Amino acid sequence: MDPRPPLNLHHLHVFNAVVAAGGVRRGAETLLRASSAVTRAVSRLEAALGVALFERKGTGMLLTAAGETVRVRAERIQEELACVMDEARQRGAQGGTSGALYHTGRLASVVLLADVHHMSTVAHQQGLTQPAISAAVSRLEQCLGQAIFQRTPRGMIPTQAGERWVRHFKRVLAELRNIEADVAALSGAIEGTVTVGSLPLIRTLVLPSAIAAVLARHPGLRIRTLESPYGDLCAGLLSAEIDFILGALRPLHDKSLSTRVLMHEDIVLLARAEHPLARKRRIDFADLRAYPWVLSRASSPLRYQLNDFFRAKGQPLLEPSVETADLATLRGLLLHSDMLTALSRHQMHYEVASGRLVALDFSLDGMQREIGVTVRAGAQLSPGAHALLQEVHVQAARAAAA
Repeated sequence: MDPRPPLNLHHLHVFNAVVAAGGVRRGAETLLRASSAVTRAVSRLEAALGVALFERKGTGMLLTAAGETVRVRAERIQEELACVMDEARQRGAQGGTSGALYHTGRLASVVLLADVHHMSTVAHQQGLTQPAISAAVSRLEQCLGQAIFQRTPRGMIPTQAGERWVRHFKRVLAELRNIEADVAALSGAIEGTVTVGSLPLIRTLVLPSAIAAVLARHPGLRIRTLESPYGDLCAGLLSAEIDFILGALRPLHDKSLSTRVLMHEDIVLLARAEHPLARKRRIDFADLRAYPWVLSRASSPLRYQLNDFFRAKGQPLLEPSVETADLATLRGLLLHSDMLTALSRHQMHYEVASGRLVALDFSLDGMQREIGVTVRAGAQLSPGAHALLQEVHVQAARAAAA
């Protein structure tokens, strides 16, 4: 069991003040605290991380390499909480300071309540009493000068301002979690948890290969993948619950996100190897209409592309017998029926490689999807997330060349 105490946002707030002031005494003056209290807070932060953050010299306190690493995350936390406090003041908050927001337990309670909507559930999960959770929420609302939540028949739901503030609080807690991984990386240990939003075009080959390769080098790393709708993944990315999203790129409508292309993937028509069209040359549109189809949902980018292709050819749009985003369902339908689909080879890599599925001899006029990574603009990935993303680039290049 690790004897070190958990990281504390209050200690980081004190650390920021010492860094900005250049020493304990001037930092204590900024915070209106006793120098001894400031020294204790810094010492406890160093104990929690197991490293020295300052070199104590007669001329002041100089940051060590670990201290500089912590400073970067601490400043990002300061910026997030300052944004919350600035908005609160614009909305009429009186006398509050962002320093009052540096309370790990309060932020964690508010974030969890925003997700589960019931104080009793938050209290149970955090091992606290319901009055303690209520007090934590009330203290933050007093600091911000307005309600974060509203009571509804569905439970405690964030207000519009509360939704924005909870997103900032989630980013703060993510930065806090990443500090320990950053410090561990200084000694060559890549640790922590990486959460990847995974879209269909990347799940079959590239992402599994990248995960296997990076875990072989860094067995202390833990990786989670989330397979949710694109909009939900973007929301998780913006709140720092997801490190990055991999898959087919889509037009961005939020300047807080940015994308990078990893590879281009051709779209082909796939069917089982025993399908009547698998042996036919010169397949035409009449042949395609003679069989049932299984396709992605009507709102998916691939369906939009496929519809544009049929329109350009003066053909009626396909009316699929089945719409699904689930590859297991799609795979089973293709292998056990005469259904057709339009998909990338990589999504059915193993079935195509084994000869169970084949690409039909019918050109889709170069239909392609851009496969890439979506990140939050300006975000600093943890060492583990950075290592995984580097390996994704390697595996994507191999897949593109195959």
